[in-house]
Amino acid sequence: MQSLISHFRQFGNRTMLSIFLFGIASGFPWVMIGSVLSAWLKDAGLTRSAIGYFTAVFAVYSVNFLWSPMLDRIKVPLLCRRLGQRRGWILSMQLLIALCCLLLSQIDPNANLTLAGLAALMIALCSATQDIAIDAYRIDSIDPQHNEQQSSAAAMSTSGWWTGYALLGAIPFFIADLPGWQWPDVYLLLGAIMLLLTLAIGVAKEPHSIREQAYQEAQSRYLAAVSAKGHQALLVLMAIGLAVVLCFTGVFGPSWFSYQNGVFSLLVILLLVYAISATSRMLKTPHSVAMQHSGHAQRAMAWVLVSMGEPLRDFFNRNGVRLALALILFVMLFKMGEAILGRMSIVFYKEVGFSNSDIAAYSKLLTWAVTIVASVTGSLINLRIGIIKGLFVGGIAMAASNLLFALMASVGPDKTLLFITIVVDGFTAAWGTVAFMAFISVLCNRAFTASQYALLASIGTFGRTTLGAYSGLIVDNLGGNWQLFFLLTALMVVPSLVLLYLIRHRVRDLAGQRA
Repeated sequence: MQSLISHFRQFGNRTMLSIFLFGIASGFPWVMIGSVLSAWLKDAGLTRSAIGYFTAVFAVYSVNFLWSPMLDRIKVPLLCRRLGQRRGWILSMQLLIALCCLLLSQIDPNANLTLAGLAALMIALCSATQDIAIDAYRIDSIDPQHNEQQSSAAAMSTSGWWTGYALLGAIPFFIADLPGWQWPDVYLLLGAIMLLLTLAIGVAKEPHSIREQAYQEAQSRYLAAVSAKGHQALLVLMAIGLAVVLCFTGVFGPSWFSYQNGVFSLLVILLLVYAISATSRMLKTPHSVAMQHSGHAQRAMAWVLVSMGEPLRDFFNRNGVRLALALILFVMLFKMGEAILGRMSIVFYKEVGFSNSDIAAYSKLLTWAVTIVASVTGSLINLRIGIIKGLFVGGIAMAASNLLFALMASVGPDKTLLFITIVVDGFTAAWGTVAFMAFISVLCNRAFTASQYALLASIGTFGRTTLGAYSGLIVDNLGGNWQLFFLLTALMVVPSLVLLYLIRHRVRDLAGQRA
């Protein structure tokens, strides 16, 4: 009992409070470029096709790992000097988001749709960058000797995100119906709320970091390697640059590119494998290769290689190639079944016979409440049994909850069963998410937190979005057999749990070494 009380107490400390407040600031911009923007454009008389194009701005969240190394390396002038690296980046992005809300409030979408789109894109870019800094702050704020508390931090972050997205997200819709309020006025209010959320910077305490020392040591090693093997370093930079271009093209490129994304994804992987292996060979160059021959070009090349390549090379070097690949594969597979089910859940509800109001009440509002309760409860359980066991239990619970959907497919539109299914599914999904976030947080080197967490999170997102796109095709090929479909989604977690079981001892040993 005393242990449980002590676990509860940690949710009330300053660090957890700041993580919760930053979580609210992370979820709130999704309202600005999502539901509120869609409602405004609809009231402005735009077509569904035009409104649909605006959803493309969310694509930046899936590629924010491409510029995440900059948040580990570059300091925002003045802000980072006074507030520190993490808080300085968070505050600068929040101020830019508020400024973009002010810009949107001055735009007539009918007269200047392009400018409105650019403002929404800027909010998405700033929000995605803010997410990198917030995730890095959350991980860095937990003492490595108490990595089990990453579950609590993940729970506070998840609860905060849903509060910003769902609870604060309801405010503009209530305000918009009041006499005298127009959508431009609502965006002024959204900007004011964002400015209010910047007060969390005063609550937060900048975490201690070994970042500066690690980058200085890496810079000297890379500079020696570049001075000795400049041509090879140039090839590595070209490979990384081409991989970045392909990633951007895959997200923002023409529609024909999406049909070939499997081929281009393989090409990106091959380019990165080459870059890592070539960099490792370069770094075998003795430090005696003098840096007196290095000029500005070599120093700039070494800086870029350290910023873009060292976090990835460090991940493979610390874990070993086999374990690193196993960890990446686990990250891709763990929530695959949940993602494929999620893509088809609304379609399933409507085909079974539930109304739109049923879906809104149960699938949206109820999920928000359940997520907050489940996040805290799941983190407490993970504190008791450990992150690895928490992943096993959470994964099995997620799979079991999918069977309730199969039961609903047999019973039909029963609201009681829908309520039970939503509660159980929301609880297990939140528990699995908290355990998953804590797990990949522990894997990060504190010198490259922003880079490595953003990359691992993007890998997980990539796996879910890529294969999740085929969820409708799976249902069609099963002849519309929803029971079998949900059974398959339940079984999809098995490969990831088998993989986790095989590497569990190695992961525990590595976590202990890092602590």
